Amino acid sequence: MNPNIQASIDLLQKLIAIPAKSREESARADYLQNYLTNKSLDVHRVGNNLWCYAWPPEEGKPNLLLNSHIDTVPASDSWTRQAFEPQLENGRLYGLGSNDAGGPLCSLVAAFLSLREAYLQGKQQAYNLILGLSCQEEITGPEGVDLLLSDLPAIDLAVVGEPTSMRLAVAEKGLMVLDCTVYGESGHAAHATGDNAIYKAIKDIQWFQQTQLPRVSPLLGPVKMTVSIINAGSKHNIIPDTCQFTVDVRVNECYQNQELCEYIQSQVDCQVKARSYRLSSSGIDLQHPLVQRCREMNIELFASPTLSDQSRMSFPSVKIGPGDSLRSHTADEYILLDEIAEAIELYIAMLDGLQF
Repeated sequence: MNPNIQASIDLLQKLIAIPAKSREESARADYLQNYLTNKSLDVHRVGNNLWCYAWPPEEGKPNLLLNSHIDTVPASDSWTRQAFEPQLENGRLYGLGSNDAGGPLCSLVAAFLSLREAYLQGKQQAYNLILGLSCQEEITGPEGVDLLLSDLPAIDLAVVGEPTSMRLAVAEKGLMVLDCTVYGESGHAAHATGDNAIYKAIKDIQWFQQTQLPRVSPLLGPVKMTVSIINAGSKHNIIPDTCQFTVDVRVNECYQNQELCEYIQSQVDCQVKARSYRLSSSGIDLQHPLVQRCREMNIELFASPTLSDQSRMSFPSVKIGPGDSLRSHTADEYILLDEIAEAIELYIAMLDGLQF
């Protein structure tokens, strides 16, 4: 087996054996810091986020970031294997986080080290290459990629490693969670008194269900709004004076989150409050040299409905990596060894000689 591929698989097995639930990543960050330091890299650490240059940066060259996350979701009770014991079986590597996003992370690390080795042998690139490994991605925590980016130089392009079956995500929907409240007036259910907040909420809930917002993206399609939680009432004989419901809004690149929230508030009677505006849609110009190179390599382009650390990146970015998004967060999670081998080869081919 190619030494780069074997090293990537060995690293992934080591990482699987180190639990790294979001907010509990310090042991895995320690291991990765030592791993990269032992490769003669000058590793910077901010919280449990790590970053380093592949070679000394040159002023005037753009900065290209390779990013993936080190944290995982908790292991569910439905695992039939040991989540933290890496198991190789029939070309599959099982273990929590093997697919999301250990395989992409280790493949990016292998590509990063391969490009660094080529540099040490005299091959120059037209960009400064940075590896950034972040924490808290699974909970979109404030001490994850936000903290990492605050410590980095200005980034001109990012490649985010997530399981996409090595398809290139050129756009990604953002997320905005809305907490909505309708007010009525309490009364006795046996009498024609009060103002039922549930009945008043139905009109607004139907608006979220039936409305397609006017701006439709050619890549991401329409904004998707889903009422996912509702809460009202305390006793069967009391007319409820409040009704609260939550709306999951998947935002395309045609809207800014705050702008969209203000528009929604103008269309409904309920009180609308966004939990955050920071999980924005993201994407890249389809004429970007990286996208053009991927097209030449016959890499499939797509628009992703799922969220990643791209949502906090204000610069051009793409999302691509080995593994299948449908395996993420599932019991007995695995990645194929062939997927890792393919990813390393494609990452290097994408980046070697790239000019942008």
